[in-house]
Amino acid sequence: MISDLIGAGLRNPEIAQRLVISEATVKTHINNLFAKAGFHSRADAVRYVLSLMP
Repeated sequence: MISDLIGAGLRNPEIAQRLVISEATVKTHINNLFAKAGFHSRADAVRYVLSLMP
């Protein structure tokens, strides 16, 4: 879910508001996602999400 919102170009505060969670929680989820997926930047994550779209 957060990866989809990153791919849509939303910033952390926008993601937090959309999911009704704190911005700190968003940052934690993003850091965990980056670590597990081996992303080094938000751009890496966006490229990956966009590559999954038809």
